[in-house]
Amino acid sequence: MSGLSNISSPGDVFNADLEGPDALRLLEAHRPVKLGVILVLGVMVTLGNLAVVTVISSAVPGWSRNSRYFLLSLTGADSAFGLIVMPLNLCVSLLKDYSDGPDPFCHIVAFCNATTYSTCMYTLASISLERYIAVFYPLQYSTILTRKRVVLLIAFAWIFPPVLLVPISCPKGIIEVYFSTASLVCNPSYSSNVTYSLTLTGFIFFPCSAIMTFCNLRLWFAAKRQRLKLRKRSCGGSNRSNVASRVLVPVMTIYYACWTPCMVIMIYNATSGSGVPEWVEFVAVWLPTSNGFLNCIFYFWINQSFRRKFHLLVQRLCMGFCPRVGRLLGCAMPLETAVGPGWNNKNALHERSSSVSSTCTLLTIAVETYI
Repeated sequence: MSGLSNISSPGDVFNADLEGPDALRLLEAHRPVKLGVILVLGVMVTLGNLAVVTVISSAVPGWSRNSRYFLLSLTGADSAFGLIVMPLNLCVSLLKDYSDGPDPFCHIVAFCNATTYSTCMYTLASISLERYIAVFYPLQYSTILTRKRVVLLIAFAWIFPPVLLVPISCPKGIIEVYFSTASLVCNPSYSSNVTYSLTLTGFIFFPCSAIMTFCNLRLWFAAKRQRLKLRKRSCGGSNRSNVASRVLVPVMTIYYACWTPCMVIMIYNATSGSGVPEWVEFVAVWLPTSNGFLNCIFYFWINQSFRRKFHLLVQRLCMGFCPRVGRLLGCAMPLETAVGPGWNNKNALHERSSSVSSTCTLLTIAVETYI
């Protein structure tokens, strides 16, 4: 859900000392900087998720088919930031004037923003739930998360948000939309319908956050207990003592850092009808978009098997287009030998244990509990 402040006039963006022409001049001076930030975010999100799609469209060691479905869904939601949200909002920012009011196109842009953000949150919650089941119910995983249920979960994440948010797309709907002079996007005016606005947070942000927090806390405590067991048995547990911190702590920290300001300002605007300072609103609105790029790092790039597959694909691409340069760069290693001995056996063990989340290093520790 994009966020957020209901700004009745340019003077509300700053403070009571800046009004009329002075506020407009300051807004106009800040516009190029904001457009540059939006454009950079769009490029980063698009390129990051393009690389992710290239890798997980083929088999990745340690990831089952169900896991790849969830991760592809997350990549699709994140890619929508760069392919849909960014172009639409850049178009609005360049075409609309500060004095322009809302129009049907503005409602469509606000609807697309809110739908993309909501789908991303539902997908993140689904991945956390899948990881939880894979670790705590490895033997029942295939019966709990059947192919049909996985498809239904993914379909729910993509279909329910548009249904819930369709009033935003209606010019004469139950909630108003305005062009924000601070964030340069069309946003719902949440104070125009407090009940509907709080209902959105009750159906989207809070349940998704609760699922992610519960699942990741349980996983963290399970990893901590297993680490203590490994230390007592002198099995090298000290070398893997920071696995949970390297994976779960950043994932949850980034999630709340990106989404909490947006939700807080949304609730504040809905209940008080007041705006916030210009840059506070701009950062809060666009922080969730940066989560689309950060997901590439914390759900994919820190995964060793993903990095291995990415490097192998780059080597193959390099050798295919320019063999001479590829050999100079050391990219002549065959795919089979690059994987390394015993790798397939190790992945088979992961697969049988339903260790199928994107954080395979953490799940390796958890799976050892059941061996």
